[in-house]
Amino acid sequence: MDFIEELKWRGMVHDMMPGTEECLRQGMTSAYVGIDPTADSLHIGHLVGVMMLRHFQRAGHRPIALVGGATGMIGDPSMKSAERNLLDEDTLRHNQECIQKQLAKFLDFDSDAPNAAKLVNNYDWMKDYTFLNFIRDIGKHITVNYMMAKDSVKKRLSADSNVGMSFTEFSYQLLQGYDFMYLYQHENCKLQMGGSDQWGNITTGTELIRRELNGEAYALTCPLITKADGGKFGKTETGNVWLAPNYTSPYKFYQFWLNVSDADAAKYIKIFTALSREEIGALEQEQAAAPHLRSLQKRLAQEITTMVHSAEDYEMAVEASHILFGQATSETLKKIDEATLLSVFEGVPQFEISRDELAAGIKAVDLCTEKAAVFPSKGEMRKMVQNGGVSINKEKLNEFDATIDAGALLNGKYLLVQRGKKNYFLLIAK
Repeated sequence: MDFIEELKWRGMVHDMMPGTEECLRQGMTSAYVGIDPTADSLHIGHLVGVMMLRHFQRAGHRPIALVGGATGMIGDPSMKSAERNLLDEDTLRHNQECIQKQLAKFLDFDSDAPNAAKLVNNYDWMKDYTFLNFIRDIGKHITVNYMMAKDSVKKRLSADSNVGMSFTEFSYQLLQGYDFMYLYQHENCKLQMGGSDQWGNITTGTELIRRELNGEAYALTCPLITKADGGKFGKTETGNVWLAPNYTSPYKFYQFWLNVSDADAAKYIKIFTALSREEIGALEQEQAAAPHLRSLQKRLAQEITTMVHSAEDYEMAVEASHILFGQATSETLKKIDEATLLSVFEGVPQFEISRDELAAGIKAVDLCTEKAAVFPSKGEMRKMVQNGGVSINKEKLNEFDATIDAGALLNGKYLLVQRGKKNYFLLIAK
């Protein structure tokens, strides 16, 4: 597999330094992508760089994931309008461990293959490097004129910006440049990859390697991912879409990909999956012939949910998504976990009911009128039950005064009442 060709047809090349392809053709090469450890989970915005490393390893090369423990303490000024909060070492180490577990789903760290992936943390080589030594050894090689010419610096120092830029952030590109030089020296790393906003930082590294070591190093960036409607990729109303299930449930994660537009699905399936050109071409033909079946979205959601979470989580997400559309059974409902149940029914009316009263047994009509305002009156509930329009936990209620007890609770805590086809109510026993 030709790595550059693979990235090109997937739409993942924005800029590339001359000589990069020739370097990769000479044999196994090491390349790195930097990851910001400011949280204990990656979000889907990180996945483009991670997928670049995945394709790099598939092409027989050696990927290095650099967790920026040192640079994360400062914050990259690229695309940022203000400075970040600084993190302590314990938090950074915790974040690194969590991130490595997530990366292991994409990269092979553990095999004996010569191109097994490696995780490094720049805090390990920066923590004992004194300020005086750094500015003497590294700072002397890069002029202020060179640093000022970078877009990330220009933007923050422009007349439009009212926040300016601290010396700390100004020095960021020197630190990132030194990372590249360190990996060039100690890991024979010839290539750095990242988003197009990283071009200035990456080329500072290639320049440092050229001036200090008289070496040749290369840069490759991918386009920043955008949505067809111009909105920001990876953001929902509730914030980032995370890879950790405790921040974004597998159901919500699956739904995010399932609900992207046709134009975005055609783009994302190339970037975020390892499906071949032929497989994607066949899916595109299916989509063109029957757009309403959403073949691209379904396959995209399947591939990425299985990769990030598991096949079981994907199956549960699919089953859970059927619940709202009336195709699920009570068995499905009993199988799904609490987090998924709450994700599916986020936003539906909720009522608290007494666990003790439920344990003693309570008539459905009293439960749905007096204890929870599912129906405005008992008469209305009676009429709808007679017409077969009321279900509890997806089981049709045949008698409006049937007794409901604690044995009916989902996850020992919830009752799902359905009024008509589309009205759901979640009763929570407390």
